[in-house]
Order: sequence, then structure tokens, then C-alpha cells
Amino acid sequence: MAATIRVALIGLSSSAKSGTSWASGAHLPYLISERGRSKFQIVALLNSSVQAAKDAIAAYNLPPETRAYGDPSALAADSDVDLVVCNTRVDKHYETVYPSVAAGKGVYVEWPLASNAKQARELAELAKKSGSRAIIGVQGRVAPIALKIRELLDQGRIGKVLSSELRATGGTSDRERLPEGLAYFYKREVGGNLHTISFAHTFDLVQYVLGEAATVKGHFQLQRPEGKLFDPTTKEPLPSVQSDVPDLIIATASLPETPITAKNATVLVRFRRGQPFPGEPQLVWTINGEKGEIQIVSEGAVALSVLWNAKKPTIKVHDFESNQVEDIEWGWQDWQEELPMPARNIGAMYEAWLEGKNFPTFEDAAVRHEQLEEMIGDWKA
Repeated sequence: MAATIRVALIGLSSSAKSGTSWASGAHLPYLISERGRSKFQIVALLNSSVQAAKDAIAAYNLPPETRAYGDPSALAADSDVDLVVCNTRVDKHYETVYPSVAAGKGVYVEWPLASNAKQARELAELAKKSGSRAIIGVQGRVAPIALKIRELLDQGRIGKVLSSELRATGGTSDRERLPEGLAYFYKREVGGNLHTISFAHTFDLVQYVLGEAATVKGHFQLQRPEGKLFDPTTKEPLPSVQSDVPDLIIATASLPETPITAKNATVLVRFRRGQPFPGEPQLVWTINGEKGEIQIVSEGAVALSVLWNAKKPTIKVHDFESNQVEDIEWGWQDWQEELPMPARNIGAMYEAWLEGKNFPTFEDAAVRHEQLEEMIGDWKA
């Protein structure tokens, strides 16, 4: 049996304040599962201080020999770590993983790779130079629903794609308020917001399925400039901040001709923050082809890459000639079914990195960052 990969987690906090705990909710369940433990071993944590790392080791009942770090350079110098996994807030990604990338370690960074395209490009070039096997967390690329849609296109079920439209509502659970720990969603300079996270995950998945866009244009609007906040414990309102992040994003793109797409096939994506109209699904995605059309509907989640614990999205195919609509089955592998919903695609990402097959790289991340920045250009709220 091959030796297990020794993993260091960055950002597994014993007291996450953001209202989300991605490291504990999505990464840890896979890593401590029977399947995860047969392939990976958590040997170290890096947090804001050594004590914070020790507190997390205790809080999550990790083995007492798990090493605690508070300095990214010290972690990078640990020769007994094979893979460094970063789950911090996006504006900490660059500084916490740079030493490990430079050291040539394997590195897994949750999307976005960095606060801006410049930093993302630097990390991508550094990974090439050092030989770091670096993976970016756009887990939609391994999502079974995305793979099934691509399979339908490869099979020619609808002929070549002529156009595609996606309408999504979400990104945050409320159109007006955020928990205090997510106040940075209102600040573009931080790099983690509706455009760079929620929209970006969706737009990346669309392009992974249909193909990379040849041209992209964006239209942005800030409908609610007052960034309302609340205390997640008491639910009481807190002082508001001024937002400079768009809460309505419309992207149009043209696709190059490929075996599955017609020349200049058009893509339209509309992403609006907040709740959908009552009774309406959060996401409807249609792919119109020469011979038929595919429809994907997600009622309880906007992120096909995560789904949380929402009702399973549906895939339907309309065959134009017969005028029949077919429900298309898709599902998880047995080992994924045993994990919480957020951990299922994350586990697949770990395994793609381990197997070295077609995993999304830092170069992919830099390209997507550059595309997103070009889209928004000099837009100001």
C-alpha cells in the first residue's frame, strides 16, 4: 500500500467567526473518513498563532503529535509535510501559501487563489518554477452533475451547442444582511465577494462544461449600497457599512467552435444576490443545441459545486424531433454518499490531486482571475 500523504491544514479554526467554517465542514469530514485516512494524514496545522493551532488540535481531537505552527515559513520548512491546504480568508491566501509553493510542496488553495489577478499570476508562475503540484479549489469541475452534463454534450444528445442561458439568485442567504464575520463581502479590495466567489464558481463551472469563452463582457450594478450587518449569535442588527461590490452581475460570452459547440455560440449568465422569488428555483440553466435542449434546475442551492444539503438538482433533455422530455439520472459515488454534502466534491478534489489526473491548477486560477478582472474593468459602485 502506498504511503499516506502528510497534510497540513491552514485555517482549521476552533472558533470560526465568519459564519462559515469551510475547513471543518468540507475538508475535515473527508480527511478523517475511513477512505480519507487511507490516503491522507493530518500532521500539522497553521493558524494565526501556535496557540491558536494547538487550540484547534484539541477542539477537533486530532492526534496529540499533530504539529502546531503560527508562521507560514516554519511550516514550509517542515520536510514531513507533503500537501499544504489553505482555507483562510482570501486576503490571507497569498502570504500563507507563498513559502510552501516556493518550497515545492503540494499546495491546495480554496478559491479564490488570491485577492487579485496579480497575486494569482505570481503564485501560478512560482508553482511552475518550484515544481509545486498546486491545485485550486474550483470543485465544480469534479461535481457529478457537471460531469453528467458534459457527458450528454460529448454524446451529441442535443447536437452542437448554439447558446446557453443561466439565471441564478443567491450567493448570500439574504439580499440585504450579512453576519458580522462576512463584512468583508462588502469590500472589493479584500477579494472575496459575490463577484469573485459566488458568481466565479458558477461561471467557472459553465465554462468547464461548455468550453472556455473566447470573449466575455460584463455588466454590473450595486442595487443595495448599504451593507447591513447583524450579530450571528443574537441576530441583532449592527452598524452598516458602505458596499462597493456589485450585487447584480450579467455576463455575456462567445464560445469558439469545438466538437460540442457551434462557432460564436452565445452564453448569458445573470447572477443576483439574495433570495429568489417565492416558489422559484435558485438556479435555472438551459443549454440549447441543434437537436435538443438541456435544462438544469436547482431549487435549494445556487452553487452546483457545493449544493449544501439542498434538494437534488434535476437534469432534463428535450429532444426536438420526438418532442419528448427525458429525466436524466446522476449521482454520487458510494463513498461520497457517506460524507456531508459540502465534503463530497472536496474529497474528489483531493483524490484528483493524488491521482494527478486533470485537476485544476494555479494556472487555471490565474486565467480565471484575469478574466474576472477584465470583465469588471474600471466599474465603480
